[in-house]
Amino acid sequence: MNIYDFEVETIKGEKKSIADYKGKVLLIVNSATKCGFTKQYDELRDMYNDYVDKGFEILDFPCNQFMNQAPENSEEIHSFCTMRYDIKFPQFAKLDVIGDNIHPLFKYLSENTTFKGFGNGLKMAALKMAVKKVDNDYENNSNIKWNFTKFLIDREGKIVERYEPTEGVDVIRTKIEELL
Repeated sequence: MNIYDFEVETIKGEKKSIADYKGKVLLIVNSATKCGFTKQYDELRDMYNDYVDKGFEILDFPCNQFMNQAPENSEEIHSFCTMRYDIKFPQFAKLDVIGDNIHPLFKYLSENTTFKGFGNGLKMAALKMAVKKVDNDYENNSNIKWNFTKFLIDREGKIVERYEPTEGVDVIRTKIEELL
């Protein structure tokens, strides 16, 4: 099994194969509209605009599993993101990234990567406390911990890296440039 074996649902409820993105560098993100990390849409938009013509795509999957931070339906989320952040990259239907109803794509991404921590500092300490309420054993498993976890995929469909929401975008940009 690889990344291209999965299908996802578009905002309009249609099936879309990840194989449609074969040959591109992908950044797969689980997002939310009311999260402290939502402002990352600005950085994601800029990154997308800088690299889309070189074979880069961002695939955005809203998720409402972390403190009810994406309560809107998929179309409302898309409208918010396009109007407020002027994003152009594909957004898909809201889905689960943890738990019993985890989407197979995110199960695959989680099981084939490792959680490496959030870093240090006051904001990270607050995030650790919030995550611990959702997953008491979060440090010892590969489950997605929060909104805006990102997975970088190379042109062959291999997972290159997992980035937690606290990871700086500059690090991701450097890796994307290497892959492009």
